[in-house]
Amino acid sequence: AYTPYQPEISQGRLETLVNFQTVISDLTGLPVANASLLDEATAAAEAMTMARRISKNTGNSFFVDADTHPQIVRVLRTRAVPLGIDLVVGSIESVNVAATFGVLLSYPSSTGRIVRPDELVRSWHEAGLVVTVAADPMALVLLESPGGFGADIVIGSAQRFGLPMGFGGPHA
Repeated sequence: AYTPYQPEISQGRLETLVNFQTVISDLTGLPVANASLLDEATAAAEAMTMARRISKNTGNSFFVDADTHPQIVRVLRTRAVPLGIDLVVGSIESVNVAATFGVLLSYPSSTGRIVRPDELVRSWHEAGLVVTVAADPMALVLLESPGGFGADIVIGSAQRFGLPMGFGGPHA
């Protein structure tokens, strides 16, 4: 049933979403952001499949920095198996560009390490790889944005901003 305040609620939700997307776009340094309800690990799996579709490299491996949260690696492994993607976990200096279509870095890493891989990202792009960064949006308040060193896709969890559980998913 129609209620007199329904348009105002819809307008408020749209305004909230555009404000959220603007903040995320500013923090990541990318021109577009969505207002997803995915958790970070599931977003990483979606980024992996998107990288597979858009990569110019014909390799079948997705490379993950060994210093990535273990729950992200587990979800990536689970998603990669039925898709026939070879998930490789290791040091970012050991990426085999001929066999790889995409790379996932953590910024900062699971242990808190902060590495700016400008030269590696540049060489990966030259080889046609898609670079995904799992970023902590709260850390991006102080760190340079991943878009600044060439990230193609950035994922993360807005739970760090103290947003409550709910809205149909575990995070904002």
